[in-house]
Amino acid sequence: MFDFLEGYDLLGAFWVTVQLTVYSAAGALVWGTVLAAMRVSPPALLRGFGTAYVNVVRNIPLTVIIVFTSLGLFQTLGVNLGADDFTSVNFRLAVLGLTVYTSAFVCEAVRSGINTVPAGQIEAARALGLTFFQVLRLIVLPQAFRSVVGPLANVLIALTKNTTVAAAIGVAEAAALMREMIENEAQLILISGVFAFGFICLTLPTGLLLGRVSRKVSVKR
Repeated sequence: MFDFLEGYDLLGAFWVTVQLTVYSAAGALVWGTVLAAMRVSPPALLRGFGTAYVNVVRNIPLTVIIVFTSLGLFQTLGVNLGADDFTSVNFRLAVLGLTVYTSAFVCEAVRSGINTVPAGQIEAARALGLTFFQVLRLIVLPQAFRSVVGPLANVLIALTKNTTVAAAIGVAEAAALMREMIENEAQLILISGVFAFGFICLTLPTGLLLGRVSRKVSVKR
């Protein structure tokens, strides 16, 4: 029944999907947190940049961002992110594009967590002489992250599914292999079902695990 899977590296394709997700999630978490800090910082210039970035990037289709990284950065400007071969270049550019896009959603999730921290705690910390960034690092962000594990889990699940867009620039992840198999094999429904099941196996445990973590670490107000 599943003879059509022979000759295809199904696990390898999903492993590329996992790598795209992990690297992009790490980058988006760091950059998204920086953007959230900008959005709540005192300087108007930083607030303006953070707000403009989020509003612009969230309204650009991910496909446009991914294709721009390949056509604009690599082919036009020659940016290869230190990669030596075409496959590695496309993988790194896909990670960059996914990071740029996902960080806007991470920023909003983290900012919502920051807004849940009682203002009295922040005022007390500032009265003790702590700087804005010390307050953010020592008091605000630890509580904010505990409040937004659930929303960040949703962002991570969306990112896992969004990695399929990387196929647009030739990254050999799961969606690219699915398209190849559909073109070569007359098993559209079965192939689609196999890949749908594969993505469920990636996203469902993630949601359940992070949902449990969210309940464990949530801040009781």
